[in-house]
Amino acid sequence: MSARQYITVFLFLATALHASAEIKNQGWWKNSVFYQIYPRSFMDGDKDDGIGDLKGITSKLDHFVDAGVKGIWLSPIYKSPMKDFGYDISDFRNIHEDFGTLKDLEALVKRAKELGLKVILDLVPNHTSDQHEWFQKSVKGEEKYKDYYIWVDPVTAGDTTTPPNNWLSVFGGPAWTYNSMRKQWYFHQFLKEQPDLNYRNSEVEREMKEIIEYWLQKGIDGFRIDAVPHLFEISNITLNEPLSNAIGVEKTDYAYLNHIYTKDQNETYDLVNKWRTIVDNYANNTNEDEKVIMTEAYTTLENTLKFYQSGAHVPFNFKFITDVNSESSAADFKKTMDAWINGIDSNSSVPNWVMGNHDRKRIATRYPNRADQMTMLAMILPGVAVTYYGEEIGMEDNNKITWEETVDQQACNAGRDKFQLVSRDPCRTPFQWKNTRSAGFSSNESTWLPVNANYNTLNLEQQKKDLASHYSVYTNLTRLKNSTRALKTGSYQSILKNNDKLLVIARESDEELVTLVINFSDKEEKIDVSKVTTKTLAKTETRVASVGSKVVVGQQQNNHAMNVPAGASVVLYSTFKEENNSATTEQSNSLLTILLLLLIATALQEQR
Repeated sequence: MSARQYITVFLFLATALHASAEIKNQGWWKNSVFYQIYPRSFMDGDKDDGIGDLKGITSKLDHFVDAGVKGIWLSPIYKSPMKDFGYDISDFRNIHEDFGTLKDLEALVKRAKELGLKVILDLVPNHTSDQHEWFQKSVKGEEKYKDYYIWVDPVTAGDTTTPPNNWLSVFGGPAWTYNSMRKQWYFHQFLKEQPDLNYRNSEVEREMKEIIEYWLQKGIDGFRIDAVPHLFEISNITLNEPLSNAIGVEKTDYAYLNHIYTKDQNETYDLVNKWRTIVDNYANNTNEDEKVIMTEAYTTLENTLKFYQSGAHVPFNFKFITDVNSESSAADFKKTMDAWINGIDSNSSVPNWVMGNHDRKRIATRYPNRADQMTMLAMILPGVAVTYYGEEIGMEDNNKITWEETVDQQACNAGRDKFQLVSRDPCRTPFQWKNTRSAGFSSNESTWLPVNANYNTLNLEQQKKDLASHYSVYTNLTRLKNSTRALKTGSYQSILKNNDKLLVIARESDEELVTLVINFSDKEEKIDVSKVTTKTLAKTETRVASVGSKVVVGQQQNNHAMNVPAGASVVLYSTFKEENNSATTEQSNSLLTILLLLLIATALQEQR
């Protein structure tokens, strides 16, 4: 090949690369660890009022760097009457005074970027607060805002007691509230103080587009979109939803009905796709890194997976919350993992694993003595891992919160006799930083929710000193996830061993094998990792072990086999013998040759 031909090839490749790089840093999120911050409970950094805030988060950003986190997701911080602790928004473009100011958020974003952290905001597009300007004007019947929400006349003129149909709120009771000023009923899938927006109105769609662009201009790196399946309802309000025939539920419980008219409508997917286009266009036009769309949808596997083709980079996978529990077998876990991985297109979609959040019991409470196991699954399985604040130290629910101390509106609505069954307060208590007043969360002895009494022994400061701690497990896992090719791009297989007593996750690249072994038995079980690959292993060592297992981390395993203690979880790291790497070496040599030729071609071009 002549020098001119080399130059032609080089220019062709350069043009192709430029054409394929429309969005900067595309796919940065694909193997990342994201961390959900519940701002009220993370760190009180400004007023010592016992409420977490933006300055507090900024002061602790180094924690995420140390922990190996790539992106932080902030639960709602917008201006709000706080009927649902920020999920009832009265101003989408401003910050609630409990959390600080817009300048505080800008300072947080600036510092995060300096540390290489991405900042994701919670977007709550399904509804607003009834204190929002739009709703107040809609109540008055102002022409522009008249149809911003879903209004309907009484079935019988003047009837203010009978809702238009049998639709129920997620929080229980009718999903309709009568407004005496407008003399109509309005629809709300959640609290009556959270009226649903009407996305069949193009003006509402435009408003949300401008809100998304507003926060992108503030430096936000993406959005976690709340309550996505509820965005649309059928337009025929007269239809009643069928009974679910669920056992043990009351007529006012959300589960009493099968929500075929108020959830998972086809228009939902089209709207999410439009929002994806907005963030993609912004990244293209500003030459910024790719912006991420995450969706929250408690729905069927089929409906959730549709979001991959409808704009979501990360449709949250709640199956470890909804489909398995502490009584589930190794086979149950394997079925749950494989269903998600086999259900997606591995060429275009990336799996994700969510272990907990602000609406569900903490993993250390749901899975007693097995919290490390769940963290290992999130980190070793392919794709994105999402951590709820406090999971890195094994925080537990504070189940001693009394009725008098309860602030969750969902629990308050349930009443004194049932509040503990539905309260989300126990999983939202302040982060336990150290063994000092209020767990180091605040200098105020009184905090918005009581600190869990176990902070004396369960706190970050102490766990940083202990080699065998939940934090040590977490950081060892993130280091492994961020540094090994096997966990970044390696193959995946799930295997049941020892009469289904062992669940084995094997991630393999050309150079290495990472194996997670979970013992579901109450007895010690042996595993031989040389049996999970066709290649010849050179050496195997223990990299991570669950707290209390008494397994020595860093220990070489003779013959690549070890005995896994009852109920324990371990991560093993293996390398392959030289002969297995010959193909990779040849590929590397070929690549070096091509690069050398390109450099020569570039030099020749410069001489001309």
